[in-house]
Amino acid sequence: MIDHDSSYKHIFSHAEIIADLLRGFVREDWVEQIDYATLERVSGSYVTDDLRDRADDIIWRVRVSDSWLYVYLLIEFQSRVDPWMALRILVYTGLLYQDLIRSRAVGSKDKLPPVFPIVIYNGKGRWTAARDVAELIEPFPGSLAKYRPSQRHFVLDEGRVGGSDCLPEHNTLSEIIRLELSPSPAAVRAIIANLVDALSDVRYDSLRRAMVLFINRVVLERLVPNEKIPEVTNLQELDAMLAERVVEWTEKWKQEGLQQGRQEGLQQGIREGMQQGIREGMQQGIREGMQQGMRQGKLEGEAAVLERQLTRRFGPLSVEVRARISGATLEQLEHWADTILDAKSLDEVFVQH
Repeated sequence: MIDHDSSYKHIFSHAEIIADLLRGFVREDWVEQIDYATLERVSGSYVTDDLRDRADDIIWRVRVSDSWLYVYLLIEFQSRVDPWMALRILVYTGLLYQDLIRSRAVGSKDKLPPVFPIVIYNGKGRWTAARDVAELIEPFPGSLAKYRPSQRHFVLDEGRVGGSDCLPEHNTLSEIIRLELSPSPAAVRAIIANLVDALSDVRYDSLRRAMVLFINRVVLERLVPNEKIPEVTNLQELDAMLAERVVEWTEKWKQEGLQQGRQEGLQQGIREGMQQGIREGMQQGIREGMQQGMRQGKLEGEAAVLERQLTRRFGPLSVEVRARISGATLEQLEHWADTILDAKSLDEVFVQH
């Protein structure tokens, strides 16, 4: 199975994604001078054994005005921020320059090309590490300050790029980030529809396949970790599969929620029954407590499942809606559960009840 790291690396091995990364997320003046038609992946011959062993790093080059610019992507999937990232970037950049000289891509009379280092980070916490290696070095006194090395890198912190609604439009990388942040399979379907339109041209065949693998083996594994997900080969099949499976998964979650509610209600009923039995008679109290617990458990289970279904379908629920569910009868809850799949809005679920 393709893991998160290798799947992401595969996606960033497509020129279209690099172009959308630079156009949509790097807001600097020189980006307007890029000739995106010249984007090319740096061949293995340019990379030393030290760099080649770094499976998470991807190097591209592109023409900016009359010069080559090297775009060094370091895709970082650590659960915590690396405080020494700026130093690592400095070392990798030096190794890249060393290989360009060794492979004679740069002559002895030439100047070294500029390098734009990018860290792609999708951890849960905010990226707090230094973005310039100079920040990691003790300040030098007096004229020694001029000997302190300095190199800055760009960080794309996916969780903090402004929220899903603020991402650049008509940008494939934006859709990838939305997939990373998607709360449910139903939300994934909406993003797939955008990708089908954006990547319909034949030149995107390879990127479409990479997106299918990413969604199927990374995104859905996160959203439905205990479900068996069928293998599909294209985005349309993936959408059709989700259209069918979302209904199945919803019904399964409903039944699981009911079962859990019954069990919890039974346990609560036994406890309450025992307390009442001490006062009015142990045998009678346990019997009544169990009956009451089962009724209450079923009611609470139905309410819990309905809340989860509504949230998955329509987003977070208001206090008023939650209060309406908690105060509903079992008949009302069962009716709303039956209408949720056909309803086009939250209001339609509660029609006539």
